[in-house]
Amino acid sequence: MLVPDPKVVRKLLTRYASLRIAQAEWETPTRARELEDVSYTLCVMMGTTSIHDAITRADALLVDGRTPDTDGESDLSLAV
Repeated sequence: MLVPDPKVVRKLLTRYASLRIAQAEWETPTRARELEDVSYTLCVMMGTTSIHDAITRADALLVDGRTPDTDGESDLSLAV
């Protein structure tokens, strides 16, 4: 399995979190589309179909340099 560049993953997680906050404060079609695009990109990079699974895997990659093979959500997430 290819391991994504942690710098790219960190930027995507930051962008995802910023867009979630902005969208919660003031919904716009542009933000919704950007959020959808970032979510899709994170899912593809982390090899998942769920944004929650992608975030869990991204967190694991950033914390200890690996991607877990398990499905499900982590109790402690850096981005959600």
